[in-house]
Amino acid sequence: MILDTTYTSEENKRLINDKLGKAFSLIKSIKLKGIGSKRMIIEDVSPNMYCYMNKVADINYANIELRPKGILVHINKGLQTFSWIIPFYQLVIYKTNGSSIHAQGKFIHFKNNKTFKENKSFFDKLLDQKIEYDTKYNFYTV
Repeated sequence: MILDTTYTSEENKRLINDKLGKAFSLIKSIKLKGIGSKRMIIEDVSPNMYCYMNKVADINYANIELRPKGILVHINKGLQTFSWIIPFYQLVIYKTNGSSIHAQGKFIHFKNNKTFKENKSFFDKLLDQKIEYDTKYNFYTV
């Protein structure tokens, strides 16, 4: 689900909190050594996400915010901001010449450059949170 979060709205805030949980507290975010990524350059997106990208030859940027039950991918399009809500159970990350995030039939591929490499520790933290979530809600019995 993608929301226009250019302006704050109680409805959007409630919806995000219902899907992903409330934002981490200040103390928890300090313990995690940050809950947000630096901005990364978007190299490619799925066809159903072209409407959220700049039409002209501008560079498209996005950053990721960790939540207790998932992530928010904030996409900047000119002066607008769109937030892609991804619960952990729908999140799939591929490491191929950069990184790509897949969920809900959509994907974003981030360019492998200096800004992406600065976020390596963030992606490690993201994968740790996803693994912790998956083990907490593991319903598989063998």
